[in-house]
Amino acid sequence: MKRLGTGIGWRPEIADVVEAMPGIDWVEVVAENVCPGHLPDSLRRLRERGVTVVPHGVSLGLGGADRPDPARLTALAERAGALGSPLVTEHIAFVRAGGPLTASPLLEAGHLLPVPRTRDALDVLCENVRIAQDALPVPLAVENIAALISWPGEEMTEGQFLYELADRTGVRLLIDVANLYTNHVNRGEDPAKALAELPLEAIAYVHVAGGFERDGVWHDSHAHPVPRPVLDILTDLASRVRPPGVLLERDENFPAPAELEGELGAIREALREGRARATGTPEPETSEPATRETGTPEPGTPAASALAPGATGPARERLGLAQAALLSALVAGTPVPEGFDRARLGVQARALAGKRAGIVAKVAPELPGLLGDAYRTEFLAYAHGRPMTGGYRRDALEFAEHLLRSGRLEARVRREVRTWWRERSGPVPYSARPAVRLARGARRVLLGR
Repeated sequence: MKRLGTGIGWRPEIADVVEAMPGIDWVEVVAENVCPGHLPDSLRRLRERGVTVVPHGVSLGLGGADRPDPARLTALAERAGALGSPLVTEHIAFVRAGGPLTASPLLEAGHLLPVPRTRDALDVLCENVRIAQDALPVPLAVENIAALISWPGEEMTEGQFLYELADRTGVRLLIDVANLYTNHVNRGEDPAKALAELPLEAIAYVHVAGGFERDGVWHDSHAHPVPRPVLDILTDLASRVRPPGVLLERDENFPAPAELEGELGAIREALREGRARATGTPEPETSEPATRETGTPEPGTPAASALAPGATGPARERLGLAQAALLSALVAGTPVPEGFDRARLGVQARALAGKRAGIVAKVAPELPGLLGDAYRTEFLAYAHGRPMTGGYRRDALEFAEHLLRSGRLEARVRREVRTWWRERSGPVPYSARPAVRLARGARRVLLGR
């Protein structure tokens, strides 16, 4: 596995800062936010300097009940090729549920949701990972996620689940120590126990990020400074293994460059402290797996016990029904499935709606500009009981339609929202349609312009 070094998440808002920052060995980009044929100039310049760029996918849904979408896999492969990446990464999560498998409406979460740590879910995940591996031109690594909720009836710890996944598929792991901390606060899971159970030799790299606590719940925001407990987990990890790479994630609320550099400095210090604790034990020069004395297959090497392709049909159906019921409760207001914590599901539902409002505001900034302080209240009222089914741009258009039908908008705002919606609701912009251009031309002639 290539040794990456210290990196930072590349985002357009801090592109210039990242380019000027000393000591950056590599960057990670959200795969869905870059176009292979039109890479940002900043990324091209970084690559020309020898900085490694890794695409990090967020929409594949490898933990979902359906097999991975071939079009999404093709897109991820294209980005890996365009960026010259040594690997690509995704999440152990589901992001949509329903559809033909469950004969129910397809629902989009707009967020990474945890898979149950059960044999059914593991079998499905392993097959999905193998499908993805076959479609990608470079190795795949998958990330443990943060969660607000726990599934009832789980059969494995997170460490055991990840160990078996790596053992059966040969997939590498992206370990997010901030997510281990989140799950410690929200689900009572011991980060040290998780690290002790992980196949550390399968680690591709490590994520570090910040968050905030509200009402006893930790939110993995990627918009706040990295807290000391997260750095302590990183130190613990570094005392056990030398990770090939460590990356600081920050997605919004970007601080001054000096503060970002300070966080990277704290990460480097946490790594040094971990290595110092390990003094007296040989520090591996590479992350290549070592042979275990037990004779069992090493994590990172496919095991002979993997299920045959296509053997997961019944497990997919059971998992699909469970995930659809949970997601429907979160985004459509249907009854909470048995065994889940109702209060915690309420927190998760509000968090999903808030994130949805925030992303729509980025996709369609004209709408919060027109509505002002009323935007969030209006959007949350619209989203209640209206699941997202077609992505954020479609969501923004449907929100605008809802506003126009509501009759609550002041006349001027209504006109502007209607103009915004009309311009974007067709296959081509309204102003570019031949009939509209002809009518406008005739109007100019009549007015003598």
